[in-house]
Amino acid sequence: MGWNMKRISKRSFLSAPLLATVGFATAPLAFGQASAQADEGSDCKPSEKRVDYKLPIAKGPFTPEMPSLETYQAPDWFRDAKFGIWAHWGPQAVPRAGDWYARQMYIPGHPHYDHHLKNYGHPSEVGYKDIIPLWKAEKFEPEALMDKYVAAGAKYFVSMGVHHDNFDLWNSKTHRWNAAAMGPKRDIVGAWKTAAKKRGLHFGVSEHLGASHNWFYPSHMYDQFWPKLGVSYDGADARFADLYHSNNNEPYRGTSTWYTRDPAFHQMWFDRIRDLIDNYQPDLLYSDGGLPFGIVGRSLLSHFYNGAADKSRGTQAVYNCKAIGSGEYSSKMCVQDVERGVLKDINPLPWQTCSSNGDWFYSDNYTYKTAPDIIHMLTDIVSKNGNLLLNIVLYPDGSLPPESQSLLDELAAWMSVNSEAIHGSRPWIIYGEGPTETADGAFMENTVYTGQDIRFTTKGDALYAITLGDPGATCRIAALGHQAGHLSRPVRKVELLGQTKALRFRQTDDALVVDMPATLPTRHGSVLKLSI
Repeated sequence: MGWNMKRISKRSFLSAPLLATVGFATAPLAFGQASAQADEGSDCKPSEKRVDYKLPIAKGPFTPEMPSLETYQAPDWFRDAKFGIWAHWGPQAVPRAGDWYARQMYIPGHPHYDHHLKNYGHPSEVGYKDIIPLWKAEKFEPEALMDKYVAAGAKYFVSMGVHHDNFDLWNSKTHRWNAAAMGPKRDIVGAWKTAAKKRGLHFGVSEHLGASHNWFYPSHMYDQFWPKLGVSYDGADARFADLYHSNNNEPYRGTSTWYTRDPAFHQMWFDRIRDLIDNYQPDLLYSDGGLPFGIVGRSLLSHFYNGAADKSRGTQAVYNCKAIGSGEYSSKMCVQDVERGVLKDINPLPWQTCSSNGDWFYSDNYTYKTAPDIIHMLTDIVSKNGNLLLNIVLYPDGSLPPESQSLLDELAAWMSVNSEAIHGSRPWIIYGEGPTETADGAFMENTVYTGQDIRFTTKGDALYAITLGDPGATCRIAALGHQAGHLSRPVRKVELLGQTKALRFRQTDDALVVDMPATLPTRHGSVLKLSI
């Protein structure tokens, strides 16, 4: 990875394990599944002590105890939506260098440190605080973008609320570092919400603030080499402590330190995210980790669920969090989010994959996902009772890179023909078949499928078989053969979405074999609609 071991700060040796200091943990890790943490868990313990928190919550059926929160059921709107688009966008897009820039620009030896030194200056003189005003969002047109997202099949939209960089994208009542006051000087969250709601989309916000305290730790360090030996980075300047946080000797070194133990930070997190919830009333809230901070997080979640409660239908809110070993997690209290990965089989509870067509923030040097990548991933996820939340990368100015524009165009073409097999669908008895084995878990999303890989969905009386590519002259589906035992009656009719004429087929003991037309209505995958 090109790390210069001579550049390690002496202070860092005293305060943190070596690997965390030099940045080997400076990109999202492939964490496995984690069980729910009890209240005495390492990053929840301070929240359970006698701290004088002020945690007002809306009246309703949910209380801030896990048994109450585990009565949660995901609303039908989310189960029907299947596909959402996310704007994972903010000041960290400005350097055009990708994700986690605000942290890694303070880590000597990391490419972001070198990029910052070359393009902006030394982080003791020009820090992340000086990047923020450069984000102008001068070509940001949420109305036009939302039209493209709707055409591409999105049924919900999620705006970045606040990333680990501690910069609020809304008109914050509690935090001066916000987009309405500096940078674009515009309420980004509010603009996104207006555009989404105008088009009938459900609206969500993401918060990554919970991990910000320890994530920003490197900004308090300094170079251990000339010519800036011992000169502190700007994060050590007390004037900017409300951006970089206090240096509390809690460096991030993996999920065990994803969330701080600082009670003052817990209260600040509650106040800011409650402000976001109360003023923008999102249908969905996403946390980048487990539920933070014990009783503090449970109080916020109770407030969120109660605020969206419906007497006849239950709460209509969705909370996404992750089983990565941080905070508290139970699959019953939330909708599980799997970052850049999928599950291996049908999940009994609704779940979500979050991913991006490029880096999480714009990068000049990143290989973008293609339309078949996204269509096949979406289909696989939906067949397993999940949703896909896809970040569509934006330039720093708010316009679409050509790779994002072409992806949206191809998704729109495919969805215009095949969306009935996606939206409002439910899993079948099995999710699918084919020669390709799907990897299981987070950061395992790069499976390459073939035209012989099939995924199933159902809606009403229809069964849909979706090919993950061009199946060739015939499409053979072993799961629909008589001997497979999945069907109680024979197949009566096979249609190809996008074509009016029914297809010729034969159902044998071994398989259903369908004769495919020479020209297919859509690229990257075809949908067979079967009547049983």
